[in-house]
Amino acid sequence: MHTRGGVLIVSIIYGKRANERMDTGMLRQAGLTEGESKVYLALLELGPSTSGPIVEKSGVSRSIIYHLLDRLSQKGLVSHITKEKTRYFQAAEPSRIREYLEEEERKFRENRLKMDELLPKLYGLQCSAKESEAKVYMGFKGMITAHERTYQKLSRGEGYYYMGVPAQQEAHFHAYWLQDHARRAKLGIKARMLFHPDTDISVLRSRNRHALCDARYMPNSIDTPAWFMGYKDVAVIGLQAKVPITVEITNQEIADSFKAYFEEFWKRSKQLETEGASEKQQAKAKKKKSGAVFDEDYGASEM
Repeated sequence: MHTRGGVLIVSIIYGKRANERMDTGMLRQAGLTEGESKVYLALLELGPSTSGPIVEKSGVSRSIIYHLLDRLSQKGLVSHITKEKTRYFQAAEPSRIREYLEEEERKFRENRLKMDELLPKLYGLQCSAKESEAKVYMGFKGMITAHERTYQKLSRGEGYYYMGVPAQQEAHFHAYWLQDHARRAKLGIKARMLFHPDTDISVLRSRNRHALCDARYMPNSIDTPAWFMGYKDVAVIGLQAKVPITVEITNQEIADSFKAYFEEFWKRSKQLETEGASEKQQAKAKKKKSGAVFDEDYGASEM
């Protein structure tokens, strides 16, 4: 103890015991792995060293020692020099850990700003991958609710289609459809419509007087109480009855399938004749099915 050598021996022993007590937990909290922490602490004690003593001191596997040293080097916590084709590694000053943390904090802030910019796009992807959704509406107001959704999802220049619009609808439907076509035209939304062949031709001409509307007859008569409507990722099925039923399906694949059917019928349909249509065509449009009874509660279609 009173000799220089004695002091040196005591210092070495004390240093070794301090290292044994050193917990790697704080270094792990600073962003180092368990293996990186052990290697860094071993190098602090060893000083410049080759890989062999580092493996022995740290207790890590020889197979991963260079991998750990490379990662510590990337973090600026280890450097090396080559002497006579042998690499000697040395730990950086402990203060370098603070600098490393400050760099990581700066990167985190930058990444957070980038994530803030990315989030709207990610939400957009989430919406585009939204699960299928089906809604059922009852009555005339329910049918209107489904139709009004077109104004939420369609922009100027886009459009919707109707197929199988029934020849007869209840009289109080008329006012809404007349106002709606004027509104649609003003917003620049297109409409393609296929009416049942028995629909009065004046109804189709009335629709076509509004801009961006092309109303035609179905190419063949299909007697069904159902009509169809679609746009973008939405397909709508309507059932005409005293209490109309409307089913709205939001699914891109289903909407594409419905639209494909519509396009086939549309290709076979003919553009409506001008005001000078033949009396034969008008008579055909007004003709009622054989045996059908006209209900005073119903009038000509006004979709």
